[in-house]
Amino acid sequence: MSGPQAGVRVREMVLADCDRVSLIRVRGWQSAYRGLMPQPHLDAMDPAADAERRRALFARAPEGVVNLVAEDESGEAVGWACHGPYRDGEQRTADAELYAVYVDPARLGAGVGRALLAESVRRCETAGHPRMLLWVLKGNTRARRFYERAGFCPDGAEEPFEVDGVPVPEVRYARPLRG
Repeated sequence: MSGPQAGVRVREMVLADCDRVSLIRVRGWQSAYRGLMPQPHLDAMDPAADAERRRALFARAPEGVVNLVAEDESGEAVGWACHGPYRDGEQRTADAELYAVYVDPARLGAGVGRALLAESVRRCETAGHPRMLLWVLKGNTRARRFYERAGFCPDGAEEPFEVDGVPVPEVRYARPLRG
């Protein structure tokens, strides 16, 4: 078993996972960002359209981008994470970036996110990245607590971000990696 929770197995994503990953991602947005983003935007999110984009992205993922899926005991995908090189504008840096972690909202608190994050961190350490960075919505206190418990700290960087004209600023978190 990989990860801190018995019954959760983390593996590399395959193309056949795209539909389930998109459903997890859309449900995750709709759950985590309720009250932080305009509700019409969240309501309009379509798992089928997201899956189409996800398949295209997956097929042409740049070198170093890793997609991981967490499965439960039955083999059903219940979470997704993606990491790769940190992008500073168009420049890649030596750091790693956690691009996404989403868990089926029905499985929050069951160790799925911890297992995915631990495996992403492990792989980035093994690859020799000095730090792992991530961006999180400033108002997403649940996610911020999750990352802080995993050793990430805000580093002072902030980015403006807008959804349908509504500001939803992001803050950057960093964690040094062993290596």
